[in-house]
Amino acid sequence: MATFAYTARDTAGKTVSAAVTAETRKEALRLLATRGLQVLNLSESATTGAVLASPKQFKKSVIRMPQSRDLLPFLQALTELTTSGLSPGEAVRLLANRMKEPRLRTLCGLLWDSLKEGQTLSQAMEAIPAVFDVQAVSLVRAAEATGSLNEVLLRLIQHHTEQRELKQKLTTALTYPLFVGIVALGVIAFFVFFLMPRLQGLLNSLGGKLPLSTQILVTGSELLVRYGIFVVPLVVIAAVLAWRWHRTERGRVVIDEQLVKLPLIKSWAIDTGVLAFVQTLAVLLENGINTVEALRLTERTVPNRTIRAALRQATERVIEGDSLSGALSRTGYFPDLVLDRLAVGENTGKLAPCLRDIAQHYATRHTRRLQNMVGVIANAVLLCAFAFVGFLAYAIVAAVLRVSASFQF
Repeated sequence: MATFAYTARDTAGKTVSAAVTAETRKEALRLLATRGLQVLNLSESATTGAVLASPKQFKKSVIRMPQSRDLLPFLQALTELTTSGLSPGEAVRLLANRMKEPRLRTLCGLLWDSLKEGQTLSQAMEAIPAVFDVQAVSLVRAAEATGSLNEVLLRLIQHHTEQRELKQKLTTALTYPLFVGIVALGVIAFFVFFLMPRLQGLLNSLGGKLPLSTQILVTGSELLVRYGIFVVPLVVIAAVLAWRWHRTERGRVVIDEQLVKLPLIKSWAIDTGVLAFVQTLAVLLENGINTVEALRLTERTVPNRTIRAALRQATERVIEGDSLSGALSRTGYFPDLVLDRLAVGENTGKLAPCLRDIAQHYATRHTRRLQNMVGVIANAVLLCAFAFVGFLAYAIVAAVLRVSASFQF
């Protein structure tokens, strides 16, 4: 038996460090996976009193540990070799020796350690839950049984590519409003901490009664300068506590419940959940997974927990004999037109192609809604920034005119 020091993330998102005893590295990974831990770093201790790695070495080892974002590049590299005629085992062995990217090289090495012990590719993947989710493992297992591994890998690549592109669109779309917001905050900070104190000194030296707009500006600036040193740390602490609470299971449940109720965000949250549901279900059904098992696997991919609970109830209704379209209609998250298309797909035996068409429709609508939402946010931020600058200019000009009039009189 060997002792392995590990650092992992639990189901609540908290990072934990401890040690585990197992016969092999693979067995240690499997044992930690059964505890619901996502391994970030795993290293064998030479002795019981082994010296801990330095922070620099530890950070380097964590960076090299495989992560979920390594799934797509690994599948792409594996498919290139298997479609050329290599077996999955030979392809993984070759990748373990040829890969230059540290995390992918580590991932392929872990897989090859399991494969050379006689395990199948799906079993080797199952031992690394930080990279391979339940859906990917189930699809590869089904492909191994039917001999259609290349087709399944290609569909998995397409599925994860679509998901990555959607995330990239979201990130790109939010970049501009974020930039505008940062610039607006910079303008406000420059005015409050640099320009306004000098302007206030000039106005006080000239004397006279200031206009109401200028008084509001001066008072607001004084409050920020005087109490900002206390307000800013409190805001930061509150934000950190809110973020930590959001990472807990209870916090996620509460937030997800509110997301499907808020008027402006409701449609976005529902569309995101439905899109993830129909995309994943289509991939599973296309690769021979039965409907009930596919539903159980698919519901885990839905990000919103409130929608996920409704889909879990729909799965139970399907098990009891209800049709898929009928069960989904009771969730309240699927439009009538989508339900009608699902009913047609069930009646004609073409449910998977129907789901694929629905997924494409939702992806297009989701992108369009994302663009509209980002446009509204960007315009709102710009409007607020221009309004503040306009109010600032008006207050300064009004004060100068009031003071000038008093001198002329």
